Order: sequence, then C-alpha cells, then structure tokens
Amino acid sequence: MAPPPKSRGATQVSSNASRIQFFSLLLALQYGAQPLISKRFVRREVIVTSSVLVCELAKVLCALFIMAKDGTLRKAYKEWTLVGALTASGLPAAIYALQNSLLQISYKNLDSLTFSMLNQTKIFFTAFFTYLILRQKQSIEQIGALFLLIVAAVLLSVGEGSSKGSSSSNADQILFYGIIPVLVASVLSGLASSLCQWASQVKKHSSYLMTIEMSIVGSLCLLASTFKSPDGEAMRQHGFFYGWTPLTLIPVMFNAFGGILVGLVTSHAGGVRKGFVIVSALLITALLQFVFDGKPPSLYCLVALPIVVTSISIYQKYPYQVKKKES
Repeated sequence: MAPPPKSRGATQVSSNASRIQFFSLLLALQYGAQPLISKRFVRREVIVTSSVLVCELAKVLCALFIMAKDGTLRKAYKEWTLVGALTASGLPAAIYALQNSLLQISYKNLDSLTFSMLNQTKIFFTAFFTYLILRQKQSIEQIGALFLLIVAAVLLSVGEGSSKGSSSSNADQILFYGIIPVLVASVLSGLASSLCQWASQVKKHSSYLMTIEMSIVGSLCLLASTFKSPDGEAMRQHGFFYGWTPLTLIPVMFNAFGGILVGLVTSHAGGVRKGFVIVSALLITALLQFVFDGKPPSLYCLVALPIVVTSISIYQKYPYQVKKKES
C-alpha cells in the first residue's frame, strides 16, 4: 500500500528546514574562508574603514538586486516607513556599532584567553534575549549544548588567536577597560541579534530590507566616526582607496555575500542557530589553513571538533517541548 501523500504544511516545513540548512552551510563556508581570502587579497596599507564602507554598499546593491528580481522591491518601497525602518533595523544597527567599539577597547586591555572566554558569553545572552523578547524557550539539553558550544568557541578562539598577553597589569584598567566592555558588548550582541529575529519573524520585515537599512545606518555611524578616527585622518591624507588593488574587491564582495547570509540565517533560524554556525566556521578556517597554508590544526582545534559536533547534535535532537496539561 502506497504511503499517504504529505500534507501541504508538512511539505512547507520540510522545505524551510532544507533552506535553513543550505543558508547555514553557505554562511559557515563564507565565514570560515573569509580570513584566508582577506589575508591573500587585502594589502596591509588598505584603510579598514574604506573596505567596510564598500562592503556595506555592496550589501545594499546585492539586496536591492535580489528584491528587484523576486518582485518584492516595489511592494517594500510602497510599504516602507521611516519609523518602521528605525524600529526594525536602526536600533540593532546602532547597537552593533556600539558593540564593535567596545570590543576594540576590550581587546587592547585583555589577554586572548580572557577576551575569548568573555566574548563567547554572547551566545547565552542571545538565548536569554530570544526568550525575553520572543518567548522562545530552550530545553535543558539545549542549554547544556550551549555550554558545550561556548567551551568549544573558547578553545578555538584561543588556539587560533594571537598569543599576546595582557597589555596592562593595572587591575582597575583591566576591569573597567577590558572585562566590563567585553561583557557589555556580549549583552548588546545578544540583544541586537534577538531584535533582528523579532523584526523578521514577528514584524515580518524582509531580511533583505533589513540588510539594506542596517547597512545604511551602520555606514552613517562609521562615516560620522571618521571625523575623529585615525582611519578618517588616513583617508583625508592618502585618499579613500589608498592601498587598494582590483583583487581587494574579492574579499570585500565575499564579505558582503556573508552579510546577506547572516540576515537570512537570523530570519529563518534565529540568533542562537547563527551562533552555532559561526563557531562551526572556526573549524572550517582551521581546515582551510591546513590545506592551503600547511598549518596543522592546533590541539585546541582537535579537542573542540567533537565538542562542536556533539553540541550541534544535542541542540537539534532535543528541542523544547510544550508540556501538555493533564485533563
């Protein structure tokens, strides 16, 4: 006897799951390969702000092209409002800009191990704010998987990171300019990720439209910072494209592609799943370094590999189940 045909809802759920896995895989590959591509094609003289701004412009153009191709651009234009854009994308973009500044301050005042351990707490804050804003609960097994993921992330960050020590022995400076900034940055990262998920899943804000809006807001914040930053002074002295070659566009466009994927993964799978993808990408980076640079994976990486696989398996296998009330 032939099995009964799948219902339309079941088919749609299966299609969405496949789409999430596809986007997650692409993001992991992009994030894992980005350091090697940037190292090969971006000269040290290139001003960081110029490459970031061009990357944001590329994200806007790519998102506009995709929206025009799938026929959603005109509808989005008619329904767009400034208040809606600021609510859905402006606030997360401003939060991310502040987070990046705090991370730069913290990294200069902490050793790699302390920085990596504290920075990975953003995975937990993402889960916390996802519950607070979206009421998305985690099972006990999933919370355990998050613990394992943070352990793996710390191992990978320490193993592949720099070996620099703390830049200061002053306890107060380490606390106020190292530990507190990175913890605040982790909280902000979790909040911004959850807000993006809320905008896309609850307010039904298109992930492509959010990418456009966040890129514009982020670029405006970055441009404003150039009035005082060393990068701004360098651009005024040497020009915007100082140190650029035609090959510099390769990592910039590749990074823009990753930005589009981040929006898609957050929209379809959520910020917590994105955290799993990013940590998995660190393993891909280690593998690519071995293949192309001959640099063998560190002991940290070899230990982290089974931990990442285990955490992903547990997180997917034991989702939160709503308890049925007894009659």
